[in-house]
Amino acid sequence: MKNRWPLLVLAFVLAGCPLPNHRLALRIRDDVPDTPEGLSLAWYQALGVELEPGNQVQLVHNGHVFDVLEQEIRAARSSIHILVYIWRPGDPSNRLIKALRERHPGVVCRILVDPLGSIRFQDEVGPKLVDAGCEVRVFRPLQGTISSLNMQRFQARLHRKVAVRDGVSGLTGGWGIWKSWEGNGKKPNEWRDANIWVQGPAVRGMQLAFAQNWQEAGGGMLPADVFPEPIPAMGEARAGFVTHTAAPVLTNAERMALLAIASAKKRLWIANSYFIPTGPMQDMLIAKAKAGVDVRVLTPGRHHDIPPVHEGQRATYERLLENGVRIWEYEVSMMHSKTLLVDDRLSVVGSTNLDPLALSAEEGSMVVDDADLAAGLARDFEEDLRHSVEIRWDSWRRRGLFKRLSERVMVLFGRYL
Repeated sequence: MKNRWPLLVLAFVLAGCPLPNHRLALRIRDDVPDTPEGLSLAWYQALGVELEPGNQVQLVHNGHVFDVLEQEIRAARSSIHILVYIWRPGDPSNRLIKALRERHPGVVCRILVDPLGSIRFQDEVGPKLVDAGCEVRVFRPLQGTISSLNMQRFQARLHRKVAVRDGVSGLTGGWGIWKSWEGNGKKPNEWRDANIWVQGPAVRGMQLAFAQNWQEAGGGMLPADVFPEPIPAMGEARAGFVTHTAAPVLTNAERMALLAIASAKKRLWIANSYFIPTGPMQDMLIAKAKAGVDVRVLTPGRHHDIPPVHEGQRATYERLLENGVRIWEYEVSMMHSKTLLVDDRLSVVGSTNLDPLALSAEEGSMVVDDADLAAGLARDFEEDLRHSVEIRWDSWRRRGLFKRLSERVMVLFGRYL
């Protein structure tokens, strides 16, 4: 027993200490206007992105993402651009390669992938895309990164998922090109994911994100015709594409999450696959719950694809549950969505996770001010809750000391990955 005292002391310290939470960290304290113009100005001030009018938007879930990707490829008349974290061999890949081979004459195809997520891409997928006439590039190659122990570069991955057709329509979200995104998200090997298709002025921001990553990967400047000006109004939704790049103190990923939280007056529903929010995010979630906002969080449960992250996310539950935030875990498959729903109009759909690694990756999310899209996202969230288990504070607080320790170790370790 004597030799176990240091471990027990460490366990008590780690299980009880909060995450580092500097008193000067960003918190958005002012009320965010709820008029379309006021909300757009708030997003412009915080992130440099206006919510432009004139967009048509549509939620795209699970395996339907491959239907939309194929439709976009076959509809292209000048260009098709795809950047993605995961592109692996298999049926979805073969389906899209076939569509690319059969695209209209003269359509330029540019493909950019991350090598960490795209296992076997360079040997099995890339050559087929080149044979189909696509220009293919790899973002931040891994060669030399591991041997030189350059962990900062190793973890600074391209986690965005963007497909842009002719500069006027695009798809973003949590999707990847692999078997996990087939099906309807109701079986263990079929991930639950949310994506958004957009047509209109907001697509220009998606095209810009592709262009910047393309240049870093050695590609040239894109021609003027992929940035049509002006893009005609296609619908009624206001929208803007928010990009995130690694920063030493504060990233756009955290700014975006904090502004979305601050905007909530009645409802704040979050679905996130890697949910380890920073101290300021936790503070604001708690403040909203105490102010009477319906704050709900949906995270992956027993089918989590990265078990240590699951432990890390659970380390944040105690403080949130104790202060009125409600939490569910999705039980039937891996829940890979990254969405935020604010009140009855504001939606965020993209690739941005709320964990430390997201703060060092290239991410992107579409922010939309539209009542119809928000209503659809609310229906989907409620449907997902029917396949989830709510974590209750009264039972959660009774879990064992060493369970708390393992969660705390994972969340602290995650801050330095």
